[in-house]
Amino acid sequence: MNEPGPSADPDQATLRKASLGIAVRISAACAVMVVCLLAGAAIYLTNQLSRPELPGTAGSAADYTYLDYKDLLKALVIAGAAGILFAGVIGWLSARSAIRPLGEAMALQRRFVQDASHELRTPLAILDARIQLAQRDAPPGSKPGLALARIREDTSTLTSIVNELLLAATGGAAETPADPLDIAEVTAAVADSVREIAQDLDIGIAVTHDGQALARINANSLRRAVLALADNALAHTPPGGTITLATAVRQRSAVITVTDTGSGITGVERDRIFERFVRTPRPDGARGQRSFGIGLALVRDVATAAGGTVEIAGTGPDGTTMQIRLPLAGA
Repeated sequence: MNEPGPSADPDQATLRKASLGIAVRISAACAVMVVCLLAGAAIYLTNQLSRPELPGTAGSAADYTYLDYKDLLKALVIAGAAGILFAGVIGWLSARSAIRPLGEAMALQRRFVQDASHELRTPLAILDARIQLAQRDAPPGSKPGLALARIREDTSTLTSIVNELLLAATGGAAETPADPLDIAEVTAAVADSVREIAQDLDIGIAVTHDGQALARINANSLRRAVLALADNALAHTPPGGTITLATAVRQRSAVITVTDTGSGITGVERDRIFERFVRTPRPDGARGQRSFGIGLALVRDVATAAGGTVEIAGTGPDGTTMQIRLPLAGA
C-alpha cells in the first residue's frame, strides 16, 4: 500500500501560483481601465470648473446641489479601487475553477507514475536475483558469464531509472553527487552498450578521450543522456556509417560530443531540435527503432539540471555533432 506523500504539494503550489498570476493580470487590466476613466473624469471636471455656469434665480423651479470637485474625485478613486479589488477576487476564483481540471489531471499523472514505478521495482529485484543465480553457474571470464554481467548492469541501470521516476513523482529532489564523475567512463560504457546494436545495423562505433573530464552529475542521468544522443545518431546514420563518442576538457567545461555520418538535420529548425515531440526525417536506408521525439528533450533536461547545456555543434551533409557541456568539477 502506497503511503501518502508530498506529491500533491508541488501541484497545489503550482496551481495556486497560476491562479494568483491570472488574478494579478486581470486586476492590472482593470486598474489600467479605471485609471483611464479617472483621468477622463478629472479632465472633464477641470474643464467644467474653468467655465462655471450658475443657474439663474428668476423663474427657476429646479433645486440645485453643489458638490466640491475634490469630494467627487475622492469618491471616484474609492469606487475605482473597490472595482479593482472586486475584479481581482473574481479573477482569482474564476482561475481556480478553470484550472481545477488541470490539477486533477496532474495528480492523476503523478499517481500513475508512482504506481507504475513502485510496481516495477519488485520484478526488477527478482530479475536481478535470478541473474545472480545464473552467474554462479557460469565459469568466471566465460562468454556467458560476461554476457550475464552486462545484463545485470543493464538491470541495475533500469532499476535506477525507476527509482528516479518514483523520486520525481513524489516531489523529491535528486541529490547532487559528492564525488566528481569521470564522464569518459560513462561514455565508454554507453559505447559498449550500443555496439552490438550498431553492428547489426552495419554502423561503426568509435570512442576518443582527450584529458580527464570530471563533472558533478548523477551517473545514471548522464548515462541516459549520452545513450539518448547515441540512439538518435543510430537512427540517422545509414549502413556503413560511423558514430564517434568523444570526451574532452574545453574552457573549464567537461564536454561530450556524439558525431554521426548521416545527412545532417533537415526539415526542422535547429533551435527546436531539443523540444519534445520534434522529429526529423530519417535518411534513406537508415534503420532502428521508431523515434517519438522525446530523447533529445530528456538530454536537455539532464544537462540543464546539472548546470550545463546541450547544443548542435555542427550539422551538414557529412553528419551532425551533438555536444553536452557540463561545468568542470573543481574549476
